[in-house]
Amino acid sequence: MLNDEDIIKLKSVFATKDDFKEIKSDIFEFKTETNNNFLRFDGEIGSIKADVQEVKSDMADLKELVQALIVSTDNIAKAISDLRVEYSAISTQLSRHELWIKQIAEKVGLKLVTD
Repeated sequence: MLNDEDIIKLKSVFATKDDFKEIKSDIFEFKTETNNNFLRFDGEIGSIKADVQEVKSDMADLKELVQALIVSTDNIAKAISDLRVEYSAISTQLSRHELWIKQIAEKVGLKLVTD
């Protein structure tokens, strides 16, 4: 038969109901904390996904803006080229008119004065 000393020794070696309650409480706290951490982590992932989506949207807007700038630059370059051709034509016509005026003045006997 077991005496009180034996029971005390057995209690120190084996788990009691209170020990199991404490373990169960610790497991519940761990599980709750783990779930909270997971939810926090999941929320952070959602936030990161939203940030990435925002960056993608900004990049698409930036791409569109750069494309518009390229088109505008091409239009300006074409306008400058057209003006250069027109200037050359006007310059040639002006030189021709100047030559004709000198020829007419010479035939008429008119002396042209330059200021």
